Amino acid sequence: MKYIQGYALFLVLVFCTSCGQKQTEPYKDNIKSETKDIDTSPGSNEPDIHTKYEYTDSIGKRLIIQNGFPKGETYTDPNGKEYFKVIFWTRIINETDNPLELKIDFPVDLYEVAGLPGKYYKVLVPPDTMTIDKEPLYNYGLTDLKSFLDNSIHKPPSSLKRNINPKESSGFYVVILFGKGVAGPFRTGLSIKGQNLFYRISRSDKHSSLDEKEINCGSINLKNLMLKK
Repeated sequence: MKYIQGYALFLVLVFCTSCGQKQTEPYKDNIKSETKDIDTSPGSNEPDIHTKYEYTDSIGKRLIIQNGFPKGETYTDPNGKEYFKVIFWTRIINETDNPLELKIDFPVDLYEVAGLPGKYYKVLVPPDTMTIDKEPLYNYGLTDLKSFLDNSIHKPPSSLKRNINPKESSGFYVVILFGKGVAGPFRTGLSIKGQNLFYRISRSDKHSSLDEKEINCGSINLKNLMLKK
């Protein structure tokens, strides 16, 4: 009788172990691969982002740049001239052990639209801070935008300086004013090459990808950052 009971217990243990192995197999199949350099499919805990760039320093700590989609509508300046304004946002997450000094400076007042000679746009950087909770709001929560545009449209190019401490993040806005006759949709994205910042502005439609322009728009203090692959 003891032999039979022991044998029955052995069979129960084998059966339970087998079931446990089968339950873990779907989990293994669903493990996500490492985040790619540019990820246009944000996770459930991320905002609605267009592109994401990840950089690592010499010890593997990350610096992450998220670029949002556009929100646009018409704008009329104090002289009655009409523009199409497009608002973008960028968020920088500093997971390194060093404070990040960010300097943004668009060097030219007006830029020619790639692929449309004689058409120009102006880039403006409001001083406001973008936070993720503002992402679903009208104009991404950018308040008093008309007043800012009225006071800045005929002034020199915009600049911005931010310090982002380790384990913290900061976001900012970019507003682009296009003249009449320039059609979208528009896409932008901030990225890093060495210690230089580059802002890519492109027009695209559902049929083709048109010309794009990349502007050297500033610098950071961190060195030896590598684009994650």
